[in-house]
Amino acid sequence: MRTILNIIWLVLAGLWLAIGYVFFGVLACILIVTIPFGIASFRIAGYALWPFGRTVVDKPTAGGWSTFGNVIWFVVAGIWLAIGHVITSIPLFVSIIGIPLGIANLKMIPISLLPLGKDIVPIDAPYTAYGPPAGYDPRGGQR
Repeated sequence: MRTILNIIWLVLAGLWLAIGYVFFGVLACILIVTIPFGIASFRIAGYALWPFGRTVVDKPTAGGWSTFGNVIWFVVAGIWLAIGHVITSIPLFVSIIGIPLGIANLKMIPISLLPLGKDIVPIDAPYTAYGPPAGYDPRGGQR
């Protein structure tokens, strides 16, 4: 089912969103200082192409610089990318088959607003790379 949703997503919204992220990534990489923003943009472009079956997790090693970078990203690009996600989700909600795609589009807003300090991982094993977050109990609850 994920593959079918990803293919429909790619045709209806994913390709255009990914092109937007790649464009901003190239623009950010031209300026040497903003290369981390370009890398984050390329990472999100891959997520925008094929979002179903993947999720976003926080990097535990992210520090103050990622917070500072997220503030800059939010002002320069994040708000505009989030608006783009809202605008592209509206036509998806019009049809019944597009509703899950519209929801997926809205779920991409948090990473488009604050991408630094985040990682995109398979949904089947979200804690493989970094381990579970502090206080996480796999039985459902907090420790």
